[in-house]
Amino acid sequence: MADPKGIGLSPELHAYLVAHGTPPDHVARALIDETHRLLPERAVMQIAPEQGAFMTMLTSLLGVRNAVEVGTFTGYSALAIARGLAAGGRLLCCDVNETYVSVGRPFWEQAGVADRIEVRIAPAVATLAALPPDPVIDLAFIDADKPNYGAYYDELLPRLAPDGVLLVDNVLWAGAVVDPSVTDRDTVALRAFNDRIATDDRVECVMLPLSDGLSMIRRRR
Repeated sequence: MADPKGIGLSPELHAYLVAHGTPPDHVARALIDETHRLLPERAVMQIAPEQGAFMTMLTSLLGVRNAVEVGTFTGYSALAIARGLAAGGRLLCCDVNETYVSVGRPFWEQAGVADRIEVRIAPAVATLAALPPDPVIDLAFIDADKPNYGAYYDELLPRLAPDGVLLVDNVLWAGAVVDPSVTDRDTVALRAFNDRIATDDRVECVMLPLSDGLSMIRRRR
C-alpha cells in the first residue's frame, strides 16, 4: 500500500481512513504495488488511495462524459477517473513519458476501462491548446509539473462545461506552501498558483486537505 500523503495523518490513521472509505480493489492495489516495485523513488507521485476513491465518486456524481487529465504517471488517477465516467465517456490523458504510462495500461485493461482512455504523449500545453475551444470538459485534473500549472489552467478553464470541475493536485505541497524558508521552484510556483486562484473572480474554489491538498475549481454562475 502507498505511504500516507495526507498532512498530519499517521500511518495508522491513514490505513483506518482508507479502510473505512472504499479501499482499492485488487486491480488498483496491484497498480499501486507495481508502481512501488518499478519506481520506488518516484512512487510518491502516485495519488493516494483515498484520493482515487474520491475522484471516482466525483466523476460519477457529475455524470462526466468528457474528462482531461494533465499528468498521468503510471495511470492510477486515470483508472480512478475512467471508472466513474458515464456511459460513452472518454478520458484524454496528457503526459510526456510513455515509459511511466505503459505501467498502467495492463491495469486499465484488467479494469475494463482501456477503451475509455486516450493518451497523447506530448507537452500538455500544446495538446490542450490544440483542443476545440468549446466548453465541453466536464472534469479536468492537473497533476504535472508545477511551474506550468498556470498555463494548464489557462487552457482548461475556458473549455470547462458550465457545471464542469477542475481538480488541481499537490496544492498544500506537504505544508511547504506556508513555510517562507522554502523557496525552491516548485514551491514558489504552487504558492503563486494558489494565490492566483484565490483572487480570480471568475471562479469559486475549495481547497481540500485530501492527500497532499486538492483544489476543486469551477466557474462562477
